[in-house]
Amino acid sequence: MKLGTRLAALTGAVVAPLLVVALPAPTAGAHGYVSSPPSRQAQCAAGVVDCGQIQWEPQSVEGPKGLRSCSGGNAQFAELDDDGKGWQVTPVGSTTTFTWHLTARHATSNWQYFAGGRLVAQFDDGGARPGATVTHRVDFGGLTGQQKVLAVWNIADTGNAFYACTDVRIGGGDSGGGDSGGGDGTACLPAGWDAGTVYTGGDTVTWGGHNWRAKWWTRGEEPGTTGQWGVWEDLGACADG
Repeated sequence: MKLGTRLAALTGAVVAPLLVVALPAPTAGAHGYVSSPPSRQAQCAAGVVDCGQIQWEPQSVEGPKGLRSCSGGNAQFAELDDDGKGWQVTPVGSTTTFTWHLTARHATSNWQYFAGGRLVAQFDDGGARPGATVTHRVDFGGLTGQQKVLAVWNIADTGNAFYACTDVRIGGGDSGGGDSGGGDGTACLPAGWDAGTVYTGGDTVTWGGHNWRAKWWTRGEEPGTTGQWGVWEDLGACADG
């Protein structure tokens, strides 16, 4: 064997193990975020709040399991941890539906929701692979007023989870169609429903003495006429002023 060939072989034998060591640890390979009520990263992606890099990848807030931060411990997404950044606060009832938008799906251990410094809901999937959209009906357990809800998607076969914070104002009514009678002091939103306006998931309006939130794209569908599984989610009765 020529000297040059032997040196090349030795170099390859030394470098190969180093390359293996230098490879990054595997991630979950799945991505997702809470789209409704609009999470902080959903607001960033929609341009509601100026957040920097996260606006391009709202589905990528991934970190080790067990964290309680909106950024999932990622320095590049640290703005999500800033409670004073002017996040949009969504009015909801004492129970409300949270919708996850998954850009990639992965076997799931469970989904957790934290508010008021405690776990308020957990949904176990037992390792099942979710669909592209996942919804959970969360009961806030008596919490009222403005709350920061941390939603956590725990992956089954890695040590990682995905994190999303949503700012809500809990009025005490049942957001699934129950009538709170306006007695809980929930104010009607400034924007009334308009038949010619296009609404997308997370948009909120007032109509017929109730506040409503769109679950997906819609135009011309009147709130209160689409039923429990329709596009409009009833956030409960409200009062002007």
